[in-house]
Amino acid sequence: MNLDTDTAGRLREGMARGVLSFPLTSFRADGTLDPEGLRAHLAAQLATDPGAVFPACGTGEFFSLDEDEYRQVVSTAVEEAAGRVPVVAGIGYGWAQAVRFARVAEEAGADALLVLPHYLVTAPQDGLVAQLEHIAARTPLPLIAYQRGPVAFTAASLRRVAAIPNVIGLKDGHSDLDRLQRLTLAAPQGFLFFNGAATAEIQARAYATVGVPAYSSAVHAFAPEIANAFFAALRDGDDKTTDRLLRDFYVPLVELRDRVPGYAVSLVKAAARLRGRPVGPVRAPLTDPSAADLADLKAVLTTGLDLVGAAL
Repeated sequence: MNLDTDTAGRLREGMARGVLSFPLTSFRADGTLDPEGLRAHLAAQLATDPGAVFPACGTGEFFSLDEDEYRQVVSTAVEEAAGRVPVVAGIGYGWAQAVRFARVAEEAGADALLVLPHYLVTAPQDGLVAQLEHIAARTPLPLIAYQRGPVAFTAASLRRVAAIPNVIGLKDGHSDLDRLQRLTLAAPQGFLFFNGAATAEIQARAYATVGVPAYSSAVHAFAPEIANAFFAALRDGDDKTTDRLLRDFYVPLVELRDRVPGYAVSLVKAAARLRGRPVGPVRAPLTDPSAADLADLKAVLTTGLDLVGAAL
């Protein structure tokens, strides 16, 4: 692990300053990539000064992109960021396919890579480590491992992962705080950790207690005003504002999200459309919200914006 890389330092600074942006990928009504909509969405995201931008990850529907589309998404993010914040592109599937995407991301100018969980199989700890070793040996870009679904490292494996020269951090989506505390204690000083739970704000306080205050925010993709207000309140110890946003916005949003599989992305995209953002529909196998759920989403979103003094 090289903790002194410029990218690691910039990410560390960004994670302390603001939420991490996971932008949506814009599609037209017929499902084709919408480059103009994507550029507009990225520009709006970057205008709110996130700590970093993570294109073509879970929220960006990486799983539905071919390599040409992926190249366009990452290239556009790099162009719009223009060096202001790090651009961390998602890669995934098996290690051989992940390497193909890594090469595309490198050519497009990405600063680092988020290694999404591998496809389908459950693997032993040695295999999880080997997956990262294979990828790391084939790209010069810094890597952030993502444990979620079939990927869950033990403390012993995390030490091995952190010893891989260009692995600089871990994103956690399991929300197992016992395991996460063991990982943070096992990691070398300066190794990056961040909360990658779905609707991470719900668990942000708990993650902070085990030394992981940084988090990704899906809400930032459609309501950066709310996401930034929550981040500031949590950072400043403003429990009254934090509690009110959790109770009146985040919890209702999560309850709505849990109605249908895939709504963790579909609702985010629908909320962005409600605000006039040119992001288009989701791609199969995801589905867009029903009319009833969309009406409930609008009510939740309106409440959240009212709480921070913003308009729909």
